[in-house]
Amino acid sequence: MSYHVPVLLNDCIEGLAIKPTGVYVDVTFGGGGHSKEILKHLNGGKLFGFDQDADAYANVPEDSQFTLIRQNFRYLKNYLRFYGISQVDGILADLGVSSHQFDEAERGFSLRFDGPLDMRMNQNSPKMATHILNEYEHGPLARVLQRYGEIHNAGKLASEILIAREKAAFITTTQLRQVAEPFAPHKKVSQYLAQVFQALRIELNDEMVVLQEMLTQASELLVPGGRLVVMSYHSLEDRLVKNFIKSGNFDGEVEKDFYGNELKPLRALNRKVIIPTEEEILRNPRSRSAKLRIAEKI
Repeated sequence: MSYHVPVLLNDCIEGLAIKPTGVYVDVTFGGGGHSKEILKHLNGGKLFGFDQDADAYANVPEDSQFTLIRQNFRYLKNYLRFYGISQVDGILADLGVSSHQFDEAERGFSLRFDGPLDMRMNQNSPKMATHILNEYEHGPLARVLQRYGEIHNAGKLASEILIAREKAAFITTTQLRQVAEPFAPHKKVSQYLAQVFQALRIELNDEMVVLQEMLTQASELLVPGGRLVVMSYHSLEDRLVKNFIKSGNFDGEVEKDFYGNELKPLRALNRKVIIPTEEEILRNPRSRSAKLRIAEKI
């Protein structure tokens, strides 16, 4: 199985409007599918990739125009500055978990396998998902489940997790499944469990804060007319991206100057969110929840 099939590839490349000598950043290098396509359009340009997952490093293309930065994309500006880059022509972000990460049982991202409750994007991080399940008190745990998993009965599930961990500490994905499954709505067990796993993963990897930091830096790095292309896979991410493109902040409220001019760094290029075709979803079922938004620096 391939590391990760790039989603909405043509739409992403078109959205970037690549200049052959431009400077571009793929902040979610992963399997390198999007990066390799960007490189085909460069002739004398530069592409920087970011990835904190050591598994991605085997996918680096042999191309002098490409540099992989082995870091979380929350450090976007700092590391580009290290390479002498203060402005770029385009930034691509394919958020979420790669197919490879879902398919590796020992990474703990998928509810399909019995594996350790790991869920770290950065495998050098000291804490795993077990820390949240075994250490968080009821209130913080319920808030994580409700906020990041949109779990309707988060308080009850959190109570059951606290009872279960008194008998045995959480270690495996199967343990979590067995505790959470009775709380799932009838006929929506898989969806409910996926939301529980999502909540833990987002909390552990600080994903919402990291995304906000990256978007803020991206708007500062782009040259006027530069493009921001972001693909998200759940409503929490998409809401942040949509609000930031609309208003330059995460509340979605556009600020105006004394004369009534809108104070925002970006303008949306697609009025409606771009989603995969039925044909692409058949080819790559994991693309079904993808939402693509494209913006241009004003």
